[in-house]
Amino acid sequence: MQDDTPVKTGLITGEDGDIRCFWPGTLPEYVHYHDHEWGRPVTDDTRLFEKICLEGFQSGLSWLTILRKRQNFREAFDGFDYHRIARYGEKDVERLLGNAGIIRHRGKINSAINNAKRAIELVKETGSLAAYFWQFEPPADERPKIVDYPTLIANPTSPTSIRLSKDLKKRGWTFVGPTTMYAHMQAMGLVNDHIEGCKCRQEIERLRARFKRPVPAS
Repeated sequence: MQDDTPVKTGLITGEDGDIRCFWPGTLPEYVHYHDHEWGRPVTDDTRLFEKICLEGFQSGLSWLTILRKRQNFREAFDGFDYHRIARYGEKDVERLLGNAGIIRHRGKINSAINNAKRAIELVKETGSLAAYFWQFEPPADERPKIVDYPTLIANPTSPTSIRLSKDLKKRGWTFVGPTTMYAHMQAMGLVNDHIEGCKCRQEIERLRARFKRPVPAS
């Protein structure tokens, strides 16, 4: 940050003159992600599973690092088709460890394979990953009245992300801590954490108002 304005408000003015959340800065790929992906409600199971995996690979790194490698990850992990990933064996692990285009971490690779198996179990139970995850959309009384910079910085988790993390861990998922799950909720639109004044906030509010929430199979 070049001055203290983002620290105070969490907002920056982009090179195009638009006001945005501070975190994408002026990097084109990051700005595009902020404007066109982050916070928009998602029901596609493949995208939900991909984000869980990539959040796990991000652990200890920046999201920008992962975003820049995302296409490499998609190619290496069969488009994040969890049915295919669930069948990966040691040869696949070694193949992935030899792929310089992704994060070569055995524990995180094994976690993605494990979570693919758990995803299949979850879909059998609830009908879809979307139906499961959208059960954890926070109630209004758990959300801040105003989404500003100090609130976001002070709350890297939420009561709901803690519940989600505990439930997933109980089901055998790994790399799904409360902070990781809150980042997942932010990205997949379960909450709208675009800061007040950001160009995207009201658009996301409108999308969420029209959004049909998936429900578990009866």
